Amino acid sequence: MAKSLKTLSRWLTPGMGIKRWVLILFIGITILALGFGLFLRDLYGATGYPPLVRIIALQFLPRWLRAFFFGALGVGLVVGALYRLNQTMVQAIFPTEPNAAELAEILHRARQKRRGPKVVTIGGGTGMSNLLRGLKAYTDNITAIVTVADDGGSSGRLRESLGVLPPGDFRNCIAALADDHALTTQLFQYRFSKRGNGGKNELGGHSFGNLFITALAGVTGSFERALVESGRVLAIRGQIVPSTLQDVTLYADVTAENGSEQVRGESAIPHSPWPIERVYLKPDNPPSYPGAIRAILEADLIILGPGSLFTSLLPNLLVPEIPQAIRAGEALTVYVANVATQPGETDHFSLEDHVRVLEDHVGSGVFSHVLANNNLAHPLPADWPLNLVNPAFTDKIKYTLIAVDVVDEDKPWRHQAEKLAKQLMQWYQAEKQRNVSES
Repeated sequence: MAKSLKTLSRWLTPGMGIKRWVLILFIGITILALGFGLFLRDLYGATGYPPLVRIIALQFLPRWLRAFFFGALGVGLVVGALYRLNQTMVQAIFPTEPNAAELAEILHRARQKRRGPKVVTIGGGTGMSNLLRGLKAYTDNITAIVTVADDGGSSGRLRESLGVLPPGDFRNCIAALADDHALTTQLFQYRFSKRGNGGKNELGGHSFGNLFITALAGVTGSFERALVESGRVLAIRGQIVPSTLQDVTLYADVTAENGSEQVRGESAIPHSPWPIERVYLKPDNPPSYPGAIRAILEADLIILGPGSLFTSLLPNLLVPEIPQAIRAGEALTVYVANVATQPGETDHFSLEDHVRVLEDHVGSGVFSHVLANNNLAHPLPADWPLNLVNPAFTDKIKYTLIAVDVVDEDKPWRHQAEKLAKQLMQWYQAEKQRNVSES
């Protein structure tokens, strides 16, 4: 009973848009009752009320007691009707989930998320999709800006054979912002076996989502429209956009034995045996996607990372208008450093090394804070070719460090989605309140 009353009271919390209609309903019932009473008075005023009407109206009781009784009865009937209506609507919307949260709770959470901060995430790969899975619990106003430099696996094959932008990272982000338990999400992530009956399968290695986005791009005539329609199919919260629509290729200069050498392709760069000096796009200075710039300028919070430093994060920032828009905007900005180094890209990198690489490529002022994991209690196996990133700066680094526990204890080389999102949102709210108090 207490739980039912608590749930029912949720309808009256600020921002639900319900109280006004309850008030109008109450006024309407009151007017209807008044009209009915006046009708009975005019009908029986001269002849007197029949005994049955006198009994129903409890006229043998004092007027104040009758008012209290009928008032309490009316309130009870209205509350009971609203409660049963709530249950009926929940059962209609969630017929296969008898233990689903009450509709009022669902609407309250949905309304809170619709009013959540405008968050822009920049990156690609598994780091981006992992972050989005956590963020969607706090806000619906998410824009994920994704790299288009991917050229490996299913995405690379589709890009080479059909000339489309690589759909793989976009597919992962769409799935991350959708219902994790939905059958359509599982279908979107389904990957065909590489071997069929009697031999090699031509669809082997392709995911259904990649094929779906590619087909939609052909049907709708544009890759960005295909992303919108794919998001609608999975009812995602937020939007996923490319940093550019230009067909770009990522290159790296590496330090080889005989001097600097060039490595071509996002998928080939991590497999080079030589340290990376710098990465760049060809053609250079690609135009940005207008929707990405608009989202950055309107954002409350911009998150760079987590993800592969050279092959997921920097390809977005190498689109010149992206860092320019970040500097021009008024959003809070934070770089989320990886929990561990990445073989072939950031071997033996310190936290300062990560920041230095970003500055060397796009200059300073793109972000103001750095978030790093400080829970190092779960060491990696000694024979692994990676190490945990120590959350420490020297005085040379002028960024504000946010050292918090965001590690996945089961997989200590990566972030835990819920932990990371919670820490980011708590930091954002604290910074927002501090800025308000100082202004």
